[in-house]
This record gives sequence, structure tokens and C-alpha cells, in this order.
Amino acid sequence: MPVVSLFYGIKISFYYDDNNPPHFHAAYAGNKALVDILNCAVIKSALPKKQLELAKCNAELIQIEPLR
Repeated sequence: MPVVSLFYGIKISFYYDDNNPPHFHAAYAGNKALVDILNCAVIKSALPKKQLELAKCNAELIQIEPLR
């Protein structure tokens, strides 16, 4: 899985053919989270609170328009 962003030790990755809804994977110190890109919602997480909030901020930065 390619890493598309790395900040404060948090790795952000996307899978090429991953399931819907559109989301990214965040990893930090062996913990992982899935964050929905369209509404910045946490799908699943084991990240510490501070790192999860930073990952959610990343979702706000990469907001994309849904395909029509």
C-alpha cells in the first residue's frame, strides 16, 4: 500500500481497489484507523485521540467531489 502522506509519525495510505465509501488508512505506532473522505467520519480506529484528530484534519484537506 503506497504511503501518500507522512506527518507527525502518521502514515496516510490508499488502496487502489478498496471498498466504498471512499476512505484512507492512517497508521501510527502500530495502530490503525479508517477515515471516510467525504464526510471526515471515523469508520474504525485504534489510534490515540491526538493522532486521530490529526488524521481527521487530513480528511478535511483532501475533500474531493463525488463522481456524478
